[in-house]
Amino acid sequence: MAIDTQTVKRIAFLSRLKIEDDKIASTEEEFNKILQWVDQLKEVDTENVEPLISVNENNITMRTDVVTDGNVADDIMANAPMTEYGYFAVPKVVE
Repeated sequence: MAIDTQTVKRIAFLSRLKIEDDKIASTEEEFNKILQWVDQLKEVDTENVEPLISVNENNITMRTDVVTDGNVADDIMANAPMTEYGYFAVPKVVE
Protein backbone atom coordinates (compact mmCIF):
# COMPACT_ATOMS: atom_id res chain seq x y z
CA MET A 1 0.00 0.00 0.00
CA ALA A 2 1.41 3.35 -1.02
CA ILE A 3 0.52 6.76 0.32
CA ASP A 4 -0.30 9.48 -2.20
CA THR A 5 -0.66 13.26 -1.84
CA GLN A 6 -4.41 13.08 -1.22
CA THR A 7 -3.90 10.53 1.54
CA VAL A 8 -1.28 12.73 3.20
CA LYS A 9 -3.70 15.66 3.14
CA ARG A 10 -6.48 13.47 4.56
CA ILE A 11 -4.25 12.14 7.35
CA ALA A 12 -3.17 15.69 8.17
CA PHE A 13 -6.80 16.81 8.30
CA LEU A 14 -7.92 13.91 10.49
CA SER A 15 -5.01 14.29 12.89
CA ARG A 16 -5.37 18.08 12.96
CA LEU A 17 -1.82 18.60 11.69
CA LYS A 18 -0.85 21.56 9.58
CA ILE A 19 1.48 20.39 6.83
CA GLU A 20 2.74 23.14 4.57
CA ASP A 21 2.27 22.56 0.83
CA ASP A 22 6.03 22.42 0.26
CA LYS A 23 6.34 19.67 2.91
CA ILE A 24 3.63 17.35 1.55
CA ALA A 25 5.96 15.55 -0.86
CA SER A 26 8.56 14.86 1.83
CA THR A 27 5.84 13.75 4.25
CA GLU A 28 4.51 11.38 1.59
CA GLU A 29 8.00 9.88 1.23
CA GLU A 30 8.32 9.48 5.01
CA PHE A 31 4.94 7.74 5.27
CA ASN A 32 5.91 5.37 2.46
CA LYS A 33 9.24 4.58 4.19
CA ILE A 34 7.35 3.76 7.39
CA LEU A 35 4.98 1.46 5.50
CA GLN A 36 7.92 -0.26 3.82
CA TRP A 37 9.48 -0.86 7.23
CA VAL A 38 6.21 -2.34 8.51
CA ASP A 39 6.12 -4.62 5.45
CA GLN A 40 9.62 -5.79 6.35
CA LEU A 41 8.38 -6.67 9.82
CA LYS A 42 5.64 -8.80 8.26
CA GLU A 43 8.34 -10.93 6.62
CA VAL A 44 9.80 -12.01 9.97
CA ASP A 45 9.00 -15.63 10.77
CA THR A 46 7.28 -15.70 14.18
CA GLU A 47 5.72 -19.14 13.83
CA ASN A 48 7.58 -20.78 16.71
CA VAL A 49 7.86 -17.71 18.92
CA GLU A 50 5.78 -17.74 22.07
CA PRO A 51 3.78 -14.52 22.60
CA LEU A 52 4.98 -12.31 25.41
CA ILE A 53 2.86 -10.83 28.13
CA SER A 54 5.66 -8.40 28.90
CA VAL A 55 9.07 -7.70 27.40
CA ASN A 56 10.47 -7.92 30.91
CA GLU A 57 10.65 -11.57 31.93
CA ASN A 58 11.53 -10.77 35.54
CA ASN A 59 8.78 -10.16 38.03
CA ILE A 60 8.99 -6.89 39.86
CA THR A 61 9.77 -7.44 43.50
CA MET A 62 7.11 -5.75 45.56
CA ARG A 63 8.07 -4.23 48.87
CA THR A 64 5.77 -4.29 51.85
CA ASP A 65 3.62 -1.21 52.24
CA VAL A 66 4.77 0.18 55.57
CA VAL A 67 4.29 3.69 56.88
CA THR A 68 7.76 4.91 57.74
CA ASP A 69 7.32 8.58 58.61
CA GLY A 70 3.88 9.52 59.81
CA ASN A 71 2.14 11.22 62.68
CA VAL A 72 4.20 14.38 62.32
CA ALA A 73 1.35 16.79 61.57
CA ASP A 74 2.29 19.01 64.50
CA ASP A 75 5.85 19.35 63.22
CA ILE A 76 4.58 20.23 59.74
CA MET A 77 2.05 22.74 61.04
CA ALA A 78 4.79 24.42 63.08
CA ASN A 79 6.26 25.64 59.75
CA ALA A 80 2.99 27.15 58.48
CA PRO A 81 2.44 30.90 58.92
CA MET A 82 -1.27 30.36 59.70
CA THR A 83 -3.15 27.27 60.84
CA GLU A 84 -6.71 26.64 61.87
CA TYR A 85 -8.18 23.42 63.32
CA GLY A 86 -5.04 21.49 62.33
CA TYR A 87 -5.11 22.64 58.68
CA PHE A 88 -3.19 25.22 56.68
CA ALA A 89 -5.03 28.54 56.67
CA VAL A 90 -4.80 31.06 53.83
CA PRO A 91 -6.18 34.57 53.49
CA LYS A 92 -9.59 34.86 51.86
CA VAL A 93 -9.23 35.93 48.22
CA VAL A 94 -12.84 35.66 46.96
CA GLU A 95 -15.68 37.69 48.38
